[in-house]
Amino acid sequence: MTAVRASFRTRFESAVERNHSLLCVGLDPDPARIPAGVSTRDFLLGIIEATADVASCYKPNLGFFEPDLGAGVELVRDLVHAIHAHDVPVILDAKRGDLGNTAIGYAKAIYEALDADAVTLSPYMGGDSLEPFLAYEERTAFLLCRTSNPGAHDLQDLRVGERNEPLYAYVARLASTWNTRGNVGLVVGATYPVEAEEIRAICPEMPILMPGVGAQAGDLEAAVRAGIDGAGANLIVNASRGVLYAPPVASSDRPDWAEGARVAAIELRDAINAARGA
Repeated sequence: MTAVRASFRTRFESAVERNHSLLCVGLDPDPARIPAGVSTRDFLLGIIEATADVASCYKPNLGFFEPDLGAGVELVRDLVHAIHAHDVPVILDAKRGDLGNTAIGYAKAIYEALDADAVTLSPYMGGDSLEPFLAYEERTAFLLCRTSNPGAHDLQDLRVGERNEPLYAYVARLASTWNTRGNVGLVVGATYPVEAEEIRAICPEMPILMPGVGAQAGDLEAAVRAGIDGAGANLIVNASRGVLYAPPVASSDRPDWAEGARVAAIELRDAINAARGA
């Protein structure tokens, strides 16, 4: 059974207003960069405590947890619980994509066992592969559309369909037809602001999850202006390493690494707000 609470969209918008933020903090733990003597669990819980009043959501990436098998998955569950205690939603970065009972199993794992509010999915097996996730009407599925990596050009620029448009634009149009329950979003990299503007025009009301700020060198101002909707919102700007491993800052309230993360998150939140004129 899934937990009974407001939809991802409602809880995200509440966090945006409460924390005046479009910032999503990505939780990508790298043991080599975690301070000596600090466990991965304590590090990530400390990051959450230090930034929960600055973020609009969090995005744990399963690829950093699944190598530890049971213990890693249990840690994800604990992180989701800790984030929910701050009334902030969770996007689980899983990039799943499969059919039939396999897709049903993935959806149950993400939304029931781990209790995430949203998930990233690959749309390239078509609408029936997404339906088991979309059936959870209060949760949101963010579909890979224009990813932030250099290899995105290999497939996503291919011209397709009657419009002879890039595949990423075709995916955006398909996403609109799949969005019958209002719980579909798109993943659009900050490294491609021109394409982000094109996608926003195709899907003016759909939430966009935007990775690629910071370590992947996306132009923050250009990306934010391209990705926001007509009200200057509906955009989730993800930052992971730039917040998690920010330079330490001395504090009497928390460890210096946690204070450093807080300072970096505040600076990034404020830069996003400046870019969107908020």
